[in-house]
Amino acid sequence: MLGVVRRLVSQAFPQRLRPRPQAIQRRSASQAVNQMLQLQQMDMCADPPSRGLVVGVFADETDRNDAGVLTAAGWRYNVQKTAGRLLEVLRMSGPMPKRGEARLFFAIDQSAAAEGAALGIWLYQELRNPQNRIPVPSLDLYARKDEVCDLEGWRIGLQKAAAQNLTRQLQEMPSNLLTPTAFAQNVVEVLCKSRVNVEVKVEGWAESQSMHAFLAVGKASCEPPIFLELTYYGTCAEERPIVLVGQGVTYDAGGLCLKEKHELFHMRGDMTGAAVVVACCRAVAGLRLPVNIRGLIPLCENVVGCNSVRTGDMVKSMNGKTIEIQCTDHEDVLVLADALLYAQNFCPKCIIDVGTCSGYMRQALDESAAGVFTNSEILWQQIKHASMHTGDRVWRFPLWKYYSKAVRAGGRSDVQNYGIDRGGRPCKAAAFLREFVPCGQWMHIDATNVMVTKGFEYEYLRKGMAGRPTRTLVEFIAQTICKDTAPRLAK
Repeated sequence: MLGVVRRLVSQAFPQRLRPRPQAIQRRSASQAVNQMLQLQQMDMCADPPSRGLVVGVFADETDRNDAGVLTAAGWRYNVQKTAGRLLEVLRMSGPMPKRGEARLFFAIDQSAAAEGAALGIWLYQELRNPQNRIPVPSLDLYARKDEVCDLEGWRIGLQKAAAQNLTRQLQEMPSNLLTPTAFAQNVVEVLCKSRVNVEVKVEGWAESQSMHAFLAVGKASCEPPIFLELTYYGTCAEERPIVLVGQGVTYDAGGLCLKEKHELFHMRGDMTGAAVVVACCRAVAGLRLPVNIRGLIPLCENVVGCNSVRTGDMVKSMNGKTIEIQCTDHEDVLVLADALLYAQNFCPKCIIDVGTCSGYMRQALDESAAGVFTNSEILWQQIKHASMHTGDRVWRFPLWKYYSKAVRAGGRSDVQNYGIDRGGRPCKAAAFLREFVPCGQWMHIDATNVMVTKGFEYEYLRKGMAGRPTRTLVEFIAQTICKDTAPRLAK
């Protein structure tokens, strides 16, 4: 699962830090387990999709026989998939690891093992009494003297997992503690340590840029809107950047079109797009990828107040288009529209925006994959290829003119934020955003349905905020740099 990151990191770090390539030796094991743990070693820029196994096991301190205890998920895998042979092979590999120890064995891909382990042990408990917090074990790569371990792959995996965990941490923070101002403060503290420049722009600046669509959303809140601009230079400054735009609604009550009670609880996570952009910038800087990144994050709250924007109101975007606000609960596209227009100032290679624009994504895909809308076949092939490596899948939806006509149908304005009829909501949201991308390659990722996980489908993610699709976006950025594996259209 290293994808293209391995070669790029090898170029960024000195030779003395790289492990010497040697053949990985396997111990004897049953044929079923060996098939399960195959590792394809290929000297390519991007490894082909492979599978790994991360299992929880520790020695019972009171058990003198050192039999080993599997976690519930590990026990199910042991019984259902290997008929008990997995635990047998674990015992063959040596003494059972103690609590807090990790072991990598039988040539499992080190990057995948690091990702699975780091994601699996993460738990949001910063607000709990320290005495009541669940101990979280530290992770390290265990190897004997005669074994060859891919330390570089392990480090890359930890970086990717740390990025997704940062997204989860920001998503889980309660909205009264993560206001737009507090979000900006957190970003400054996190990214300035990683050589990423952060510019905090206030409401007056947004007014000077004619970002009236963005400003309309936050009118009712006591918290002033903020616009963050993140800059990372991994190569020469003249190189055109990849622009990442993240929707940053730190709490979405729906405005005057108030959401239902059961929907409000998770609306602290409506800044998922912003959190993903912050985490990706930190991961790219930590991996020292040779690419320029520009991150744009509009931050505000969509609540009810005497200054709330009303249905039927008209606002103008940066490009002069008049927008009719048909529904105040579809503010996501308003926040992103001005940011997409502002992104054109940087002559980007491509623009990627991440948001939570339509709850109907859950009916379409459940939590299986994030939705992707793009005007570029190349971008789609790259993001699909990246998702194959990370296992965090994406699925493409259409951007037909049919949906563009639906958001232009109003006679009083240029575009509408809801469009005619109720069907096709995710596609209409993407068609609305396309109105504010005048030229160039662009991709919209709708992460509404993958914002929260029930904790069943992905056993390495606890119930709660999922932090998706952070790792896929990091892998995508790496693949856009690596010309050897970047998918291209057939001539």
